Amino acid sequence: MSQNDPNRGRRGNEGPPDLDEVFRNLNQKLSRLLGAKGNGGAGGSGSANAKPPFKGGVVAVVGVLAALWLASGFYVVDAREQGVVLRLGSFNRVTEPGLQWHAPFPFEKVEIVNLTEVRSVEVGYRNTAQTRVAEESLMLTSDQNIIDVQLSVQYDIKDARAFLFNNASRERDAKDIVKQATETAIREVVGRNKVDFVLNEGRAQIAVETQKLIQEVLDRYSLGIRIAKVNINAVQPPEQVLAAFDDAVKAGQDKDKLRNEGLAYANEVLPKAQGLAARLQQEAEAYEQKVVSRAEGDASRFKQVLSEYNKAPKVMRDRLYLDMMQQIMSSTTKVVVDQKGGNNLLYLPLDKLIQQSNPGASAAAPAASAAPQAAEQAAPAAPAGAGKGGRDVTRGRDFFGAER
Repeated sequence: MSQNDPNRGRRGNEGPPDLDEVFRNLNQKLSRLLGAKGNGGAGGSGSANAKPPFKGGVVAVVGVLAALWLASGFYVVDAREQGVVLRLGSFNRVTEPGLQWHAPFPFEKVEIVNLTEVRSVEVGYRNTAQTRVAEESLMLTSDQNIIDVQLSVQYDIKDARAFLFNNASRERDAKDIVKQATETAIREVVGRNKVDFVLNEGRAQIAVETQKLIQEVLDRYSLGIRIAKVNINAVQPPEQVLAAFDDAVKAGQDKDKLRNEGLAYANEVLPKAQGLAARLQQEAEAYEQKVVSRAEGDASRFKQVLSEYNKAPKVMRDRLYLDMMQQIMSSTTKVVVDQKGGNNLLYLPLDKLIQQSNPGASAAAPAASAAPQAAEQAAPAAPAGAGKGGRDVTRGRDFFGAER
């Protein structure tokens, strides 16, 4: 059948195409491409019996197929990836980012591993906190309490060769291995601590210790995985005892509140008491110094008076007597009158006496205008035996002597 036959491709029920015809047409096309010519005579009388050049066409086909086979070994490694070349199933080399080539199948093949992709594993829940997985989240603390912990782990690949050849995981990203290591680590860390520490202030520390322990387990098996972060999403008691734990937490908060109030009151009272004690101590020390200094001064003065007394005992005795009487009389409200001599007219300064006995009544006392001056001029001088009796202006008292 000619190639220009309009019924070509419309065989209907005539059966499959003739393979000889297909190869002959393909051979003719390749011959024209390679510049081959037929062996027919003049006028083309022998073209019908001439054999097509099968040998040259087969070589061309083989060459094209070989080129395509060799070209299949080119591959591109991204900047975030590494290529691991396997030769007959065994590790051969690690290729860096860029255009690379390996021996085509079946001799070599390449595995591309993304090193910067962050993968995640959830333990104790799936997708949301409400979809709990009790067999993963429930664990025991050191004080024999059951607690529900939900966490997620983020990790990436640090060694492509170790990740491909040392992992016997069911999943491509080795999530099952990371999950098992995470469950082991979190149960060990929670089992070393008490329930109050896990529920309250120890969440961040538990996450750090869990990350460190997971990394140690993975490095021990040389899995080529690096743990980026461990997130503790939820830590709570089991639902069956959640109400009792809430009451215990509330009681602990009330305890802390009352303790803080007591500390605040102590911080307010103690400084005042310490300041008062320091002030009283300083006043006592000042009083001690005052008494000691006064006693020392009195002793020194007594020694000086004693030396003078020894020189003139009688004069010194009279002087001491008069000083003492003056000191006593100046602090009393009584008036001493000498009846042996003096004038019949006696003036008593009642306003001065009332003012001294009651200082608040000084304004209510009547003022005498000219009488004091007249009485003072008419009053005779005090006798010599009265000493400093007479009129003591400095202390506000008058002493007169009068004879009946």
